[in-house]
Amino acid sequence: MNIVYAGTPEFAVPALRALVDAGHRVTAVYTQPDRPAGRGRRLRPSPVKEAAAALGIEVRQPQSLRDGEAQEALRALAPDLMVVAAYGLILPAEVLAIPRLGCVNIHASLLPRWRGAAPIQRALLAGDAQTGVTIMQMDEGLDTGAMLFRSATPITPEDTAGTVHDRLARLGAEALLDVLPGLDAGTLHGEPQEDAQATYASKLSKDEAAVDWSLPAAQIARQVQAFNPWPVAETRFQGQPLKLLEARALEQAATAPPGTPLAETRHGIDIATGDGVLRVLRLQMAGRRAQSAAEFVNGRSLGREPLPN
Repeated sequence: MNIVYAGTPEFAVPALRALVDAGHRVTAVYTQPDRPAGRGRRLRPSPVKEAAAALGIEVRQPQSLRDGEAQEALRALAPDLMVVAAYGLILPAEVLAIPRLGCVNIHASLLPRWRGAAPIQRALLAGDAQTGVTIMQMDEGLDTGAMLFRSATPITPEDTAGTVHDRLARLGAEALLDVLPGLDAGTLHGEPQEDAQATYASKLSKDEAAVDWSLPAAQIARQVQAFNPWPVAETRFQGQPLKLLEARALEQAATAPPGTPLAETRHGIDIATGDGVLRVLRLQMAGRRAQSAAEFVNGRSLGREPLPN
């Protein structure tokens, strides 16, 4: 098929590569314009742009797909299908109607659960037992289109948003290749979503990273795992930010006020919460590299004063 691909972050790279490796003709890649990044605020290309350039595919970076000129440029490609994965720009009805087979989206959740911008993190925060990817026929709604294929994966206590992200990126690439033959043959038909079962995955905010020690240990542990690698759960120690990168809730009662460090061992740093004990396994002081709890406590103690909320 003649495919146009639209994506921006690292999540969208495996599917692009899978299309090319499978022999599909990707005539152009759409990605968001280069953005300032790093201390020097230099313009940085998106991961998808870098991947497309390495594959020798034409890259297009319109500010919007709402204007007629951008739509005509897309129409001139005569695409059979447009594949979208975390593109970040809205596709208006005029664009959805251009490809012969419409536009399909690789969404990082088991729709209709977690429509929206941060499905991976919201699934971990909610304590979901599983998540997955959905290949969806796009319509004008926010992740409301008919489902063509779903692939599930369990969420383990060891998972972070980073590990789930990488797993779902691979699953999405595999799922996309599974649906293309049926789409091309006209034998694959989407299943409507049950709107009553829908939940919304709102965009992450840096403000959500602050740890509230009065919450239950299980909830804080989910926060730590869900916000790794961004925005990273954070408390304060000696007046400086202390990032929590990995943690587990222990099945034991707290014996001190919330936020009180209870023990520092090679197994972790145990901290009292509003309900139970949180064991911090990996953390990072401001301006320092990430460390295991064993490295952190070598020659250092958190003391026994409660950490601030």
